[in-house]
Amino acid sequence: MHAPATSGAVLRLVIAVVLFATGTTQAQAAYPSKPITVIVPFAAGGPTDALARILCGKMSEILGQQMVVENVGGAGGTIGVNKAARAAKDGYTLLFTHMGTLAVNIALYKSLPYDSQKDLEPIGLGGTNPMVLVTKKDLPAKDFKEFQAYVTANQKKVQYGMAGIGAASHLGGLMLNSMMKVDVLEIPYKGTGPALNDLVAGQFDYMVDQAVNVLAQINSGNIKALGVSSLKRLPQLPNVPTIDEAGLKGYEVAIWNGFFGPKGMSKDNIAKINDALVKALADPNVSKRLTELAVELPTKEEAAPAALGNLLTASIDKWVPAVRAAGVKPE
Repeated sequence: MHAPATSGAVLRLVIAVVLFATGTTQAQAAYPSKPITVIVPFAAGGPTDALARILCGKMSEILGQQMVVENVGGAGGTIGVNKAARAAKDGYTLLFTHMGTLAVNIALYKSLPYDSQKDLEPIGLGGTNPMVLVTKKDLPAKDFKEFQAYVTANQKKVQYGMAGIGAASHLGGLMLNSMMKVDVLEIPYKGTGPALNDLVAGQFDYMVDQAVNVLAQINSGNIKALGVSSLKRLPQLPNVPTIDEAGLKGYEVAIWNGFFGPKGMSKDNIAKINDALVKALADPNVSKRLTELAVELPTKEEAAPAALGNLLTASIDKWVPAVRAAGVKPE
């Protein structure tokens, strides 16, 4: 008499389990189902911020959800990186940063609140930026040779600016000064924008910053470009020699930028973000905009999570001893 009721209960239980499992699968497949916050650990207006906004704009279209850039600057990018590293692992808080915060900062700070390799999951390489040595327009040097001679002879009064401790411009200037064997006054700013504004105004003498950030001012004649940091001339500045060919042999600094997530972010979610990134990089309009800004675009293989992880390891192995050898005292 009671068998049918029992059978019905069992049937309802089975249906409930199936529906739950189906719902769970659908929920997992729905990522992202809400906007994604992308932390850029620098002030708005800088080169990493510009690259992030171009990529996130297209990736938002591909994913069907907004990727919202949140600028969390301060302490050489460490505040923003730490916030991203401590975020939930659900894939709704990501990090877009450059190698300075994850590799160079290891040598610049006595202790960091995060471990670049243990606390973050590599997602994909967004692009690599060569750098340009730029000076105030009335600096008495028409080429790198004259610049080096002027700086060497006037070390007590020459000043170089940069966007803050750990910024790309800090690394570029640090390595330039070290290789030129000069000791000049260093002026740290809170972001690239303020630093570049003061260079245009002639408040200090020179800086080495990512091409993406200085091309407009160079082309407008507001500052002078005397050398590029890559080993090949830039198509955007064909008449500007590399610093290496101009006489400072071995000088080469390129700044890569990439997406990372908190450690433990699911492989499926990493794959979805990476897929959107690869598609965005292949988009003709995105490619054109980034190329105009002198950004070197990665191949699909170079943009893979594992490749970015290997690049991070290689950057730590290269730059930490180089910065320490330059005599920088950690803060």
